[in-house]
Amino acid sequence: MTMTNKYARLFEPVKIGPVTARNRFYQVPHCNGMGHLRPKAEAAMRAMKAEGGWAVVSNQETEIHPSSDLSPAAEGRLWDARDIPALRLMTDAVHGKGALAAVELVHNGNHAPNLLTRAPLLAPSDMSIDSIQPKQARAMDKTDIRNFRKWHRDAALRARDAGFDIVYVYAGHRMTLTQHFLLPQMNNRTDEYGGSLENRARLMRELLEDTHDAVGDTCAVALRFAVDEMMGVDGMQAQEEGRAVVEMLAEIPDLWDVNVSDWSNDSATTRFEPDDGYQTPYVSFVKQMTTKPIVAVGRLTSPDMMLSLVNKGIVDFIGAARPSIADPFLPKKIEEGRIDEIRECIGCNICVSADNLGVPIRCTQNPTMGEEWRRGWHPELIATKGCEDEALVIGGGPAGLECAMQLSRRGYQVTLAEASDALGGRVTKESALHGLAAWQRVADNRIYNLQQPANVALFLNSKLSAADVVELTISNVFIATGATWRRDGVGRSNRQPLKINAGATVLTPDDIMAGIEPPKGRILIYDDDQIYIAGVLAQELAHKGYDVTFVTPASVVSPWTEVTLEQVRIQKALIELGVDIRTGRRLSGLSTDFCDTLCIYSDRAEKLPTDSTILVTERTRNTDLYDQLWADAPAGIKTLELIGDAAAPGLIADAVYAGHMAARNFEADPNLIVQQDYARELIDLTP
Repeated sequence: MTMTNKYARLFEPVKIGPVTARNRFYQVPHCNGMGHLRPKAEAAMRAMKAEGGWAVVSNQETEIHPSSDLSPAAEGRLWDARDIPALRLMTDAVHGKGALAAVELVHNGNHAPNLLTRAPLLAPSDMSIDSIQPKQARAMDKTDIRNFRKWHRDAALRARDAGFDIVYVYAGHRMTLTQHFLLPQMNNRTDEYGGSLENRARLMRELLEDTHDAVGDTCAVALRFAVDEMMGVDGMQAQEEGRAVVEMLAEIPDLWDVNVSDWSNDSATTRFEPDDGYQTPYVSFVKQMTTKPIVAVGRLTSPDMMLSLVNKGIVDFIGAARPSIADPFLPKKIEEGRIDEIRECIGCNICVSADNLGVPIRCTQNPTMGEEWRRGWHPELIATKGCEDEALVIGGGPAGLECAMQLSRRGYQVTLAEASDALGGRVTKESALHGLAAWQRVADNRIYNLQQPANVALFLNSKLSAADVVELTISNVFIATGATWRRDGVGRSNRQPLKINAGATVLTPDDIMAGIEPPKGRILIYDDDQIYIAGVLAQELAHKGYDVTFVTPASVVSPWTEVTLEQVRIQKALIELGVDIRTGRRLSGLSTDFCDTLCIYSDRAEKLPTDSTILVTERTRNTDLYDQLWADAPAGIKTLELIGDAAAPGLIADAVYAGHMAARNFEADPNLIVQQDYARELIDLTP
């Protein structure tokens, strides 16, 4: 960095209690599906952030005791000294790249189901647990509270011994016992830990003081606090009790990590919170109440916005979870003036979905995320080319763009042929729909990077036949021709084509994304895909004034989006738009002015009126070109590979990953590829 860098202030060191961060970039705690089950992967993933320039790299919520057992989720764990070596892998790796390491200690109260330990569940008051399990939590007595304080103190000491520089007290996301005591909806105690705000905040104060007393001489003590639940008068509000808590505890933590609650609000998708920095109005008051440094989040991707937040005295640190996942090297790119190369987070929550599904983290923008240890992938580095010189990529969607970009970085002469008049494929089409505009960042980043080097030739309006491919005399061909939505109704619930009257108006998502306007009148959307696109289409068409009926065999709208924290928002939006939602029904036939549906439980029939029907069921792989080339087996072609949706329809993230893998594996040692496929962390059977 030179002093002429307009963002120089972002790279000033900042003191946090007894430790100092090298700059203002702070990766706040976030889950990654690795945790105590995959500590080597955890260490490698966090170290990549440190290498990318983040001054503080945090782990994820870290259980302090068997009564806070989040199994089967793979979170952090620090029950006793036996957990220290696994966490030491992370701190050593992060320190090796020049960053501070932070640990988020947690007792989850009624959020922890204790399915492994079968320990009694603890809460401020008697209540059900917050997952659908046949369990209830008991109100903690004074002995329980004393025990909890001791567990937390002991965990802080173990965290120090594991090498952490910053130790958290965690009161956010509606997931932690510390926050549960704060909330009057969850705390109806009548002793000194209930009633007034001062009483409800007593436990948080005690934990902060205990942690300072235990490790404060060498470790900074951070408080992660949700200042607003975004529930209005029904929850904590930033300008009411949220503000009062900050004022009450202002100088006790060494650092305030402030956000909103619950998790679905803190990690809101761009579909429902399109603006970067959306949390700023809730947290902007905190800096006025304390002399201690502040870190805040809100899907911050713009360096100008980051600088503005610091210059205005709103934050001291730029906090990030999802933006640090999309681009672990975001700080270095700002420092080196490579702003245009930043992979901006698109706010799709594929990263969140992985944690909810209990698998290592994924990212639409960054296909190397989660593969740092298993495959040895680096987001900025890739092996140089082998013996071959040229490659042809057919199809400019997410798989084709990623494949072409990585092949060009390896040093191959790359030709990319796209049949349409624009690059981006399904990314560009889907990003034009309601709420998905930020998804275009996936295409924009790759198009920009393909336009820079001299070894890439881009061709639009270039639909190639098998003969055209042979005529090009390029020996290595990657085919990314995508997939097409079916219009015969075959899907999860109907494995045979539906009976469709010849006069029925039948459309697919491809038609809508191509700009075809359905006839005015009643529209029935049949969602047997049950992922996200049908809900997007329903919202899009309802906004345009159509009378929409939404039919699905699922019990809710877009059930897969529960793992991206969007399902409730989606169903609420459709209800508020007047969409007629019919769940638990499958389509059995289409006529000119109605659809036949059957209850999935009773087979009870119901005719639903419609003037046009949009079928959202399955996609058919577009493999004609690949099949022809495979059948002809031209002598000049050495490599012929089908990638992306043309190979296996899935998410945009899957297509990007497939394109990336194809480029990395090209000319790689087959034995190494197999080793990577089988790599996993095995349980140590040592007695």
